[in-house]
Amino acid sequence: MSGEAMVVLWGAIKSVLKPNDKVVSVCNGLYGDGFAEMAQMLGANVVKVEFPWTSRVDNDRVIEVIRTEQPKLVTMVHCETPTGCLNDLTGIGLATRENNGLFLVDFVSSGAGVELNVDEECIDLGLLGPQKVLSAPPALGFASVSERAWDVISTVSYVGYDAFGPFKGAKRGKLLPYTHNWHAIAATRRAVDDLIREGLPKVYARHVEARDACLARAAKMGLQRYHKDCPSPTVSAFWVPDGVDWKQLDGALREEGMAVGGCYCHLSEKVFRIGHMGNQASVEAVHAAMDVLERVLETSRNQQ
Repeated sequence: MSGEAMVVLWGAIKSVLKPNDKVVSVCNGLYGDGFAEMAQMLGANVVKVEFPWTSRVDNDRVIEVIRTEQPKLVTMVHCETPTGCLNDLTGIGLATRENNGLFLVDFVSSGAGVELNVDEECIDLGLLGPQKVLSAPPALGFASVSERAWDVISTVSYVGYDAFGPFKGAKRGKLLPYTHNWHAIAATRRAVDDLIREGLPKVYARHVEARDACLARAAKMGLQRYHKDCPSPTVSAFWVPDGVDWKQLDGALREEGMAVGGCYCHLSEKVFRIGHMGNQASVEAVHAAMDVLERVLETSRNQQ
């Protein structure tokens, strides 16, 4: 689907929900909360299963809520990009299916960088974008859709640019619902081919090695990890050091040719993120980036 990955996040929930449908949203970060808000905007009856942003999801508690609430849809985020948390999906999809619901998972910033089998996890709607691990242009959104989900999509019959319905059977007919971003598709296919040639087990291992190198260097530099429970192989988040102004740090890093991600909401200017995904998931690239960060932080501290 043409558009940044958010197009399939919105398209997925619009395509399977009607007003007053019950939704269980698993929330331990910005995007988990976002799905709950999106469903509420569509008139759904949303039950949030909330956890601190600094902790992992308690799967047993989520499964208990699913069995009690019997929702039509369960939403969950595999990797919470702003906090660097990789959530465990074990058992949640199966519990959802056993209670006749659909399991929607956002794996935009983990897909292809972390081993994940949508069938084994009973994921009915798996959402992905090309701009993260694939290192392709941020111009598409795509999804895995189960037959169970297609049945619900057909019943809801949502009509709109981001509707999933018109895409059913599009691959077989080789005719998409509208003119697509063909050059973004070509770039994404090239990126996928590159990963396949490398071999997914090697890709997964490369991301773990890059994360471990990042966390080890950060520890030596005295940086405090934001999320210590379940660090993602694709992105790490750290507290801005005491006495360091985030805007000045960001500006100094950019002058050195390095960009890191800031954070949002109550973590704005307090937490920053280092991505080690896609073609940047290499120990050499991580050490080069951490060299710059260490030098800039040392200069900042000397100026205090």
